[in-house]
Amino acid sequence: MFTRRSFVAFGGMAGLAACAKPPVVPIPPPAPVIPPLPAFYGAITDERFPIPAVREGVIKPELWRQEVANPWPNYERGTIIVDPDRAVLHFVESPETAMRYGVSVGAAGFEWKGTARLQFWRDWPRWNVPESMIARRPELEPYSVANGGMDAGPGNPMGARALYLFKDGVDTLYRIHGDASALELGKSVSSGCIRMLNQDVIDLNNRAIHGASVIVLPSMMPEGLSGLY
Repeated sequence: MFTRRSFVAFGGMAGLAACAKPPVVPIPPPAPVIPPLPAFYGAITDERFPIPAVREGVIKPELWRQEVANPWPNYERGTIIVDPDRAVLHFVESPETAMRYGVSVGAAGFEWKGTARLQFWRDWPRWNVPESMIARRPELEPYSVANGGMDAGPGNPMGARALYLFKDGVDTLYRIHGDASALELGKSVSSGCIRMLNQDVIDLNNRAIHGASVIVLPSMMPEGLSGLY
């Protein structure tokens, strides 16, 4: 039974409750809206092996293949500049323009820097697994140099093209190659050198000039951390 006193007390408590601030529930930021990919990232059916379309809704526009103002106007046409830390590659078209590509960078992509020569390239190359990788992953022994490497095609991590860099006539073992996935673009990955989407590495290969300079900028990643990638 409510008495006058209990009614007044209850009313006071209700008033205090009404004045209390409700808990603040954080509102998550909206997911980024990624526009549809350009048509050149669609499926390619006239290659030696079919190449599926790049996955939609994953790659930010700044990592799409695109013509940009040339950051290095003094370099000759055909020069390739790789920036491992920014995960981008530029192909110099003219003093005014360059074609920019998003890439993913493997451990080996952080371990070499300097200026090399584009010695040659291969369509759908074999993958010859280096001994250093076999030491970490013995299951790859069937694909060693001695065993002839891995056949080209789907599942081969070299992808549709590979560009081979030499310095003073010696293979640097540094490669620019395909088979990157949309999810890894712009990021560091566990192995490999510079990985590109197959659509992009084909485009780069079509533009590439034999004997051109390839400049790999130094990485700011602390020494000794390459095993984390």
